[in-house]
Amino acid sequence: MHKLKKRRRLPPLRSRIFLYLLGFAALLLLLLWLFQTVYLDKFYRRIKINEITSAAAAIEYHIDNETLLSLLDRLASERELCIRVYNLSVMGDNERLRKGDVPGYDADVLPDCLIHHLSLVEMARLYNSALEAGGPYTEVVSGGNLYSRVVENGFFISRRPGAGQGESMVLSQVFYDKNGDEFLLLLNSKLLPVDATVHTLRVQLYFITALMVVAALLLSFIIARHLSAPLSRINAGAKRLAAGDFEVSFDGKGYRETGELAETLNYAASELSRTENLQRELIANISHDLRTPLTMIGGYAEVMRDVPGENNSENAQVIIDEANRLSSLVNEVLDLSKLQAGVEQPRLGEFDLGELTESLVENYRRLLSPKGYHIGLEGGDEAWVYADEKRIEQVLCNFLNNALTYTGPQKDVMVRQLNLPDKVRIEVADSGPGIAPEHLRDVWQRYYRIEGAHKRAAYGAGLGLSIARQALEQHHAAYGVESEVGQGSIFWFELLLWPKK
Repeated sequence: MHKLKKRRRLPPLRSRIFLYLLGFAALLLLLLWLFQTVYLDKFYRRIKINEITSAAAAIEYHIDNETLLSLLDRLASERELCIRVYNLSVMGDNERLRKGDVPGYDADVLPDCLIHHLSLVEMARLYNSALEAGGPYTEVVSGGNLYSRVVENGFFISRRPGAGQGESMVLSQVFYDKNGDEFLLLLNSKLLPVDATVHTLRVQLYFITALMVVAALLLSFIIARHLSAPLSRINAGAKRLAAGDFEVSFDGKGYRETGELAETLNYAASELSRTENLQRELIANISHDLRTPLTMIGGYAEVMRDVPGENNSENAQVIIDEANRLSSLVNEVLDLSKLQAGVEQPRLGEFDLGELTESLVENYRRLLSPKGYHIGLEGGDEAWVYADEKRIEQVLCNFLNNALTYTGPQKDVMVRQLNLPDKVRIEVADSGPGIAPEHLRDVWQRYYRIEGAHKRAAYGAGLGLSIARQALEQHHAAYGVESEVGQGSIFWFELLLWPKK
């Protein structure tokens, strides 16, 4: 009861769904705030660096191509770049450099391009920086001055009032063409301020946050309502089932999982109902089987006490037989309970199953041949196994008892031993009415008896197949039944052969 009360304090499904959706919405909003406001400038700079770096790689790849000039114009226009390519191998003498007569290519779409107004000193510094970097070298500068540099977040930022506003990105790279000529590539891209964009996005996110919370509320209510409805119905049915109402029917419409759960619970309800009925039948049968010998014992004892001349050995034998029958029934019930509870484990050992089968069949013949029973044996060869000899003997006895109980008017029972390459198979066949296919699965149940087919066993007290099943499962042995209506039944089991020492 304490555990049940504890479970009832757990939050309902609707609350959980609302919290999950609200948490998911909060996570999305947090990501939006981080990417759209806090880290927007960093993402923007990283994107611009990737754009200018990929443009440099394209220019280096097409440096020997006839379409280089059109490529420069297209890159400058699409990515808003200023481009200069210097051929350092044919720059000439120092006088030519001082005049700024540097051969190469250029494309310019920026009104305030830095790299078109570089001094030789600034160009030399960018050249040396590119050589040191071993690839593209990037600087972010403010106002147009490439000298006074301050390191900020891994980029170089210079500040000089009066030389323009905003920031620019400058890339320098040194590479060679297929002829071995050395080139210096300079790219310039403007960096737009993102402060106004961040402010606009922040205002928008306020409204988005409010809308997301409202949407999470509505969505959680709708989802919880549709999810909890079939679960609530199943829960109500499960309570009825727990209360003993096995006629309850579970409806799991709506989702595949709830449908499968409903099917499982419907199957469980039908099995519980069947078990309940079989248990009642077992109690009735056992009560009958107990009452009959007790009545016989009491009746004959009273006759021997009250009637002169009836105190003889024949009446005493009846009392002894009925007492033995009663003892057999009690022992079988106890054996079945022990096997199912796992109290007694198999005592494994080596023995000859063929010898055991032959000896057991011979005992049955001596006992039942006077009553008209015909018990045959096929095989009986040596077959050593590693098992609990008493339990396997009990299985054989129960199979024989069942065959003798249900055999036909011919009273024929056949025991076959088949020695296979790695195992031995024992079959017990009767000439009875057979078993319908729908009953084959249930004959091993401890509560099950085929309606109208039961009669008092010729040897033993019943419950034998249930005991046999439990014993064989303890040995991990294969077992089964083959039967057709009107053709008799064959009960069988198999054990692995054990090499004789």
